[in-house]
Amino acid sequence: MAFSTLSCPVWSFDEIVARGVEYGYDGVEIRLIERETDLLKRPEFRPPQLAERKRQLSDAGFQICGLSSSVRFEETDSTTRSAQLAAGRAYCDLAREFGASFVRVFGDKLTSERDEASQLEWIASGLQRLGEYAATVGINILIETHGDFCRSDKMAALMSRVICPAVGVLWDTHHPWRFHDEPIADTWNRLMPWTRHTHWKDSVTRPAELQQEVSADVAAQMAEAARLAHATNTGHQHADYALFGGGEFPARECLQKLLADGYSGWYSLEWEKMWHPQIEVPEIAVRLFSQKFRELWDTVAPVR
Repeated sequence: MAFSTLSCPVWSFDEIVARGVEYGYDGVEIRLIERETDLLKRPEFRPPQLAERKRQLSDAGFQICGLSSSVRFEETDSTTRSAQLAAGRAYCDLAREFGASFVRVFGDKLTSERDEASQLEWIASGLQRLGEYAATVGINILIETHGDFCRSDKMAALMSRVICPAVGVLWDTHHPWRFHDEPIADTWNRLMPWTRHTHWKDSVTRPAELQQEVSADVAAQMAEAARLAHATNTGHQHADYALFGGGEFPARECLQKLLADGYSGWYSLEWEKMWHPQIEVPEIAVRLFSQKFRELWDTVAPVR
């Protein structure tokens, strides 16, 4: 069990490790540290801090399961493609340093200005090239069900074009269900061959007339957070998030499907506090997920 640092945008590296251990997690998925989403800029991941941070994790018995980058492959400009590949390779090298297993990337958006097949081929070629490098350093490249690739049929069509075994899928279990009304079983049946990591969250359906009113200051924070989200992940979508177990997501059914088919990857909370500043603080949301997910596991795992 892990949590993404998207859940705790202001925590330091020390706080991430300390609270992760305190709350009963096995590891963490690093998306950002202290609001910086470009991990290649963080001092924790450069000499001389790098070796000390690795010792810190080892002493705590706490793992970095993966690094979540902003690398995406829909841009057709050759200079942008080269820059994305370079960043992806640097993330792979950093993931190897920490013994992490994957680097997360995006598809992310398709355009009506070009035919879909050619766009899928273009994105697949980027995944293939980065995957080939990742394989040389023992890292997986995982594309998330995000943006237009929340739709599992589009993700399956994309993945069928990638032959590199180091490329797989990060299934955000919430997104296809919430944004495209996909039944959990349908999504899993399509993506099972490639799924190596999962994100977990919960949300509610809130009619427009019941939308929560917020102050002008909070509204401004929300608007700025949304702007930053779209700048780093073009396919970002809004949901009315709820604390895990307090919304409508069919978590039990999802866990049952995964366990029945032998899934052995991580279960990672992605509480989108960075992009939704109005939602609950991580000291509550991250702690609660650990408790709720273990309770769910204890009721599902014995009967699989």
